[in-house]
Amino acid sequence: QVQPVESGGGSVESGGSLRLSCKASESTFNGLCVGWSRQTPGNAREGIAVIESDGSTGYADSVKGRFTVSRDPATGTVFLQMDRLKSEDTGMYFCASGPPYYRCGYRGRAYNIWGQGTQVTVVS
Repeated sequence: QVQPVESGGGSVESGGSLRLSCKASESTFNGLCVGWSRQTPGNAREGIAVIESDGSTGYADSVKGRFTVSRDPATGTVFLQMDRLKSEDTGMYFCASGPPYYRCGYRGRAYNIWGQGTQVTVVS
């Protein structure tokens, strides 16, 4: 079983950048979609970005143009580059993977294995 492990969260000023990483413990994400979801204060968890097993990507409107999801082919690590951060981006960010060769979409409904999350705090 592929267990995602997130890292890279922290505190940053509004307008700044952070890069989150997601590694698979004891395996790789080969053939799997990998996505990012977040839970912001007072809101339900929402899917924001995905990289499919074929390398295509998808984004929620709230992050499109500011966030970029990518995969390192050498290590299989998936990254979420977050630029022009806003205070409303503050929340817990989760990495998750889906069934083999399944096209997941960014909303996250197909994800079946979740990481523990990493906190992102954007201060004004």
